Amino acid sequence: MTDQQSLPPQRGPLVYRQSIWTRLTHWTWAICLFFLLLSGLQIFNAHPALYIGQQSGFEFDNAILEIGAINTPNGPRGQTTVFGNTFDTTGVLGMSGSAEQPQYTGFPGAVTIPSYRDLATGRVVHFFFGWIFVAALFVWFLASLINGHMKRDIIPQGADLSGLPRDALDHARFRLHHGRRYSPLQKLSYFTVFFILFPLIILTGLTMSPGMDAAWPWLLDVFGGRQTARTIHFIVMALLVLFFIVHIAMVLLAGPFNELRSMLTGWYRTSPGTPTQEGDKP
Repeated sequence: MTDQQSLPPQRGPLVYRQSIWTRLTHWTWAICLFFLLLSGLQIFNAHPALYIGQQSGFEFDNAILEIGAINTPNGPRGQTTVFGNTFDTTGVLGMSGSAEQPQYTGFPGAVTIPSYRDLATGRVVHFFFGWIFVAALFVWFLASLINGHMKRDIIPQGADLSGLPRDALDHARFRLHHGRRYSPLQKLSYFTVFFILFPLIILTGLTMSPGMDAAWPWLLDVFGGRQTARTIHFIVMALLVLFFIVHIAMVLLAGPFNELRSMLTGWYRTSPGTPTQEGDKP
């Protein structure tokens, strides 16, 4: 009798999971979001505060976030105020760098593009990659609509919603399945990113442009003013960063080689018993 322990582990079939359009736009977004985040923090440092309302906020008490530096009996300290609650953030926000060469900026130069104060360059970089980001989203939307990727893998169906609690529990227990298609939790996550977060960050970015406000004045009404749009823009950016962290964690847990192969070649190793053709029974 053959010793079961000596048998090689069973492997599922390889399936073609990601089209060339999905892969190209995926990596385009990854590059764009990197430069958009760091150049966006450079722009934010020009006035490191967020407000709610139509007013600019310089002489109004409507700030929900303020980052800066203050003088204390022990010397300058970094300070961050969130909804009226103040925290000492020396070394991270408001004041960073060495004791000999401190930086008095909202976010430290290590996480901004450029690393020194240069609002003009930051804006050029931000707008350049912003429009590439928008173009990639248009290409993805059109290609996904034509090849069925959007309906099949992104928009949750009734069965996905009913299976969401179990899938969320499996993810919480790190019981990850490798199927031909995205799981209910993946569909809901990607749907939120593509149809809520991406449109929000684009529209709020346009709302901060005086030229776009002149062409589309309804943007100011939709988002409650330019300052509110700036705050929403910042919050959505933070949510996208959180999504990225969770996304990378899931890639590492699910098997980075298999996940990277899927996004580089399109081929994905599924779990044993997965049908090789769409619609087949295992």
